Amino acid sequence: MSARKILEIAPVIPVLVIDRTDYAVDLANALIEGGLSVLEITLRTPEAFDAISTIKANTRAVVGAGTVNTQEQLARCAELDVDFMVSPGLHLPLVEAAANHNIPYLPGIATATEALTAINAGMDTLKFFPAEQNGGVSMLKALGGPYGALRFCPTGGINPKNCHDYLALENVMCVGGSWVAPQKLVQAQDWAAITQLATEAAALPR
Repeated sequence: MSARKILEIAPVIPVLVIDRTDYAVDLANALIEGGLSVLEITLRTPEAFDAISTIKANTRAVVGAGTVNTQEQLARCAELDVDFMVSPGLHLPLVEAAANHNIPYLPGIATATEALTAINAGMDTLKFFPAEQNGGVSMLKALGGPYGALRFCPTGGINPKNCHDYLALENVMCVGGSWVAPQKLVQAQDWAAITQLATEAAALPR
């Protein structure tokens, strides 16, 4: 499945920081039940790789690794057969390595120059990060002029109040956000509340 096909599945990709593998499957299933089956598990905790492996083995989620910053992390993702990868920035050796492993990849960009670099590396689907801090909706509208073929998943500062503005853009396929699984609810293992947030997010128009 291509990166673009993955972004078509749901309007929101939950961005997850998982520090306990014992609840990883419950968390994933709560989001899936609400209609969000594409999950980005960030490599920000020592438990992240185990969480990815556990969720892939025990759920029907499309499981991605986020915050992929090094070749070593990418190689481990390939070993785990992740469904896609996401990076906060654009690094051409990682783009090449992802292609060599045939892993759908969303590198992050924040400027017109980075977008041009991505296009010339053969990319047409990107993360826009951090979205709010880099001009948000206005910047994505501006990028849509010279780079009309690019499609984005903006992430960073996106929430229920502003997500509609992003999803209304022609060059935005979905958004990434942590609001559908806030740490307070995760720590309380309130899966019903997370399912409700996921249900609301899955119903967002785009």
